[in-house]
Amino acid sequence: MKQVTIYTDGACSGNPGPGGWAAILIYNGREKVLSGGEKQTTNNRMELLGVISALKALKEPCEVELWSDSKYVLDALEKGWAESWRKKGWIRSNKQPALNPDLWEELLGLTETHNMHYHWVKGHAENRYNNRCDALAVQERDRFSAQEETC
Repeated sequence: MKQVTIYTDGACSGNPGPGGWAAILIYNGREKVLSGGEKQTTNNRMELLGVISALKALKEPCEVELWSDSKYVLDALEKGWAESWRKKGWIRSNKQPALNPDLWEELLGLTETHNMHYHWVKGHAENRYNNRCDALAVQERDRFSAQEETC
């Protein structure tokens, strides 16, 4: 299996409000940068879309080292929370509906294709890839924020 390192991040202003996501995929010394956003979204949706977009860019099953500053995403995947929500019809252990079931469903399907390893990185610290993802996500958020202001 090919080994790919992925860094992702999301940003949102207002929560809900304009948001952006970014991902950097590293394979064999080369980088691929992805980013996007939405006019009306939440920070957690942007965190999820960063990971989803990165995994969708992979053309075959890979050994993936996923780095994120989102405990929401990493804990739900690594600790099996999202899988449990799905089995219970998208209901959490506190009997409340799980948020973002559409994105979790898509993400769980993508993670089943790859051999995933999860790593938390402290946001806004000294990790250059996380900082680049943050800057790209903020840039996308600002782009969608500017679009909202001109409407």
